[in-house]
Amino acid sequence: MKKILIVVIGVLTLIFLHGLIVGEHAATAAKAKPAAPAKQASCKSCHADFASVLPKTHPEVKGTTLSACTSCHAPDFSGKAKKNAFATKMHMAHLGEKANLDCTACHTWVPGKSFGLIGVKGSWGAPTKADMKLIKEEFASAAKSGFMDNLHAKGGVDCLGCHGKGMPKPDDTVENQRCLECHGPMEKLAQRSAPKDFPDRNPHKSHLGEIACTVCHKGHQASTVYCLDCHRNFKMSIPGAAAK
Repeated sequence: MKKILIVVIGVLTLIFLHGLIVGEHAATAAKAKPAAPAKQASCKSCHADFASVLPKTHPEVKGTTLSACTSCHAPDFSGKAKKNAFATKMHMAHLGEKANLDCTACHTWVPGKSFGLIGVKGSWGAPTKADMKLIKEEFASAAKSGFMDNLHAKGGVDCLGCHGKGMPKPDDTVENQRCLECHGPMEKLAQRSAPKDFPDRNPHKSHLGEIACTVCHKGHQASTVYCLDCHRNFKMSIPGAAAK
């Protein structure tokens, strides 16, 4: 009888442990289950007539979601130094003085894991909440400041055009070679900036040699002429020197 009781207790213990293991696996599987894809909101909720916000020569747009645009204007994840007129126009239009759309209206974002575009495979990086706060501030600046960020956006250059692949980080800087891919080579840049009256006062052919472009040209704040720190009698101006 004692042996039978021990066997019964052992069987019940095994059943109990099996239940715990199955339950744990089920809970893990539930956590690992991918989230449902973000549902695309219709652009028609704001734009009843697409023709009124598109160039007259633009082909007719079929569909009311973001995919109607990305079917032709595919997102660029390469981070090459080049213009992206579609991205800049979209951001300028939705983050300017007349609009302040939240990023997640068009983008998918999992803090610290990914940042993409609704309905499109790929990610521009893994911004945290702190990163996103800064990125939103910089996009707001690019939409309406008079700094270099705004001037580049008006010229069709988006964030990746300067910062390269991935989302910009708070400590990011832009190296000279990146600037010269669009504005260089340095010899030609120096020729364009040579003053007619005083050729030796050329900021791109300085007695200091090659210095960082960002010493003068600031992306998200007022640009300054470094030469004027010493040569205060010089008359020199710089694009992006002040906010509007």
